[in-house]
Amino acid sequence: MSIPPPPGPQGQYPQGPYAPQWGGPLAPYPRQAPVNGLAIAAFVLGVLCFVPAVGLVLGLIALAGIRKRGERGKGFAVAGCVLSSVGLALWVLTLSTGAAGDFWDGFRDAARGEGTAYSLEKGQCFTTPGGSLQGVTYDVDEVPCAQEHDGEVFAAFDLPDGSYPGDAEITRAADDRCYALQDAYAMDRWALPADVDVYYLTPTSDSWRTGDREITCLFGNTDERDTLTGSLRNDGARLDPDQHTYLLAEGYLNRAMDEVPASEAVEDDLAGYRVWAGQVSEALRGEIAMLDGHDWPAGAERPVAALTDDLRVAQREWGLAAKAADLDAYYEHYGKGYDLVVANSTVTARKALGLATTPPDYEGGGEGGGGGGGEDPGVEV
Repeated sequence: MSIPPPPGPQGQYPQGPYAPQWGGPLAPYPRQAPVNGLAIAAFVLGVLCFVPAVGLVLGLIALAGIRKRGERGKGFAVAGCVLSSVGLALWVLTLSTGAAGDFWDGFRDAARGEGTAYSLEKGQCFTTPGGSLQGVTYDVDEVPCAQEHDGEVFAAFDLPDGSYPGDAEITRAADDRCYALQDAYAMDRWALPADVDVYYLTPTSDSWRTGDREITCLFGNTDERDTLTGSLRNDGARLDPDQHTYLLAEGYLNRAMDEVPASEAVEDDLAGYRVWAGQVSEALRGEIAMLDGHDWPAGAERPVAALTDDLRVAQREWGLAAKAADLDAYYEHYGKGYDLVVANSTVTARKALGLATTPPDYEGGGEGGGGGGGEDPGVEV
């Protein structure tokens, strides 16, 4: 039998290799290491295959933290990395085969249900719940153009893919393209009511993320209290050959008039107005050539000939305005040239061809029948 050694000081046995080290109170059980939170997040993202690149990055960061701090969750981190890598590979394959584009197209087609702003097509007329062509809208009611309506669609086009360009850039693109496209639908600007102008439906930042790139161009009333009745469509399919040729010729002048400088005062931008006068002069040259080259019917031959005589004088006056040395000279030639492009000879020729005889207000801007409809003619969808 072995005899234990005598007790040490204060009745304690001597310190041994298995005795606790001095330093503080002893815990009843050893403390368990915490689970790394990033490891769990990586696993969840990997399972859902949602933003797989993020799941992969979180998994790698979690593994580094686990090694450094002795945390638990290595299995979650490894599984998250593996699943995220597979998901990332699938995303790359999907994008490379165009399947993603098919998905967004399908989403947009589903959104283009009847009664939505996405469903509007060229030639359709519609009303909005509040009768407004401002702000954000989604619900519309298509109605026959013979009935009262708020807008009539005359064109649509898509913006290029990429990141959202911003509200200002989208509005600029809509403004430029819609005004340029109106003549293909309503060729005779003289036939547009004075209170009608161009509006448009544009994507929002939210709809852009779903693949929406379309801008829809439409005619609407400048006074929201009033509505439109009857279609404004007046294109080649609804015109006889003589009317169509005349309006094509007049289109030269219309497009040149649209390029009037932004500054309302000539004295603030005389150089710009001289350039514009030169553009009008060249446009009149093109109009005269087309009118001279057409075989007009007997009832319109003489009126069109009288018109071309006036346009030749107008073309020279606008050319002189383009070369004016000072403001007084510009106004002198501009006045003579402008009076001739809206002279009675134009009205007479139009009457002979069965076209509208009330001239638009070119001096009000030349865009649309009313020359401006509001500070922001855009509607977002």
